[in-house]
Amino acid sequence: MTPPPARPQKQRKQDTLHRLEHDVDVWVATADPATGTPYLIPLSYYWDGSTVLVATPAASPTGRNLRATGKVRLTLGPTRDVVLVEGTAQAFEPAELPDGVKDTFAARSGFEPRGLTAHYQYFRITPQRIQAWREGNELQGRDLMRDGRWVLPD
Repeated sequence: MTPPPARPQKQRKQDTLHRLEHDVDVWVATADPATGTPYLIPLSYYWDGSTVLVATPAASPTGRNLRATGKVRLTLGPTRDVVLVEGTAQAFEPAELPDGVKDTFAARSGFEPRGLTAHYQYFRITPQRIQAWREGNELQGRDLMRDGRWVLPD
């Protein structure tokens, strides 16, 4: 089967922004700082136009790893239309975020951590590198963001 032609970077950026704005769930990969053991979990998220907000139990491996290292890798989409985000994470207690942000997170993601018995924390993830590709013919030029800056400006 012949893959479709490679998309130009401008189209990949538009497709990536569309996915960030419209998808609901993301795979979140972290690692234990002491052992290096990887941990992967799906979480609902909210994209505010520049950062990704997720919520997870503070005592979970993901919560512990994010607080300890501040490093995270996110993946959206199927394997033949992947968006890979490497970022830094900052932890927030629910009381530290404005109610409007928590309300928007709940409405956008369909997940409401407030009121659950487990202690949840929010994590704001700032992308440092974003890559997107569909097939091997899109591996070249897959970097859409480097060092927190879009390769192609708006």
